[in-house]
Amino acid sequence: MVIDGAAVDSIAAFYAELNQQLMRGEDWELGPSLDALNDLLYGGIGALAGAALQRWEITDHAAMAAALGVETTRKWLLAKLDPEGPFDRPAIRERLARLEATGHETYFELLLEVFADHPQVELLLR
Repeated sequence: MVIDGAAVDSIAAFYAELNQQLMRGEDWELGPSLDALNDLLYGGIGALAGAALQRWEITDHAAMAAALGVETTRKWLLAKLDPEGPFDRPAIRERLARLEATGHETYFELLLEVFADHPQVELLLR
């Protein structure tokens, strides 16, 4: 699986790329969710069904890291503060404060953490 990092300019674009490459032939698509990525990497769905080992490559990962950086992450977290939403708002506020203070825990970094949680997945950043 190769992802062109220069083509990923948003969270939605990342999941659109996953759906295009891995969910063809399925009657549903992955939603833009870290949990969905985690489920996908377990290898039981889409083109990864039954895959014992997975090799992923992100080309131009610096462009993708910038696109999924602090500003995108801030917007993503702020959207989760909707009082009608199902999210833990105090925890989201803490994550937002850490992001503002450190510039870390960006969406790109969170993606890398999800990949790292799967020992059967090799991720190459180019």
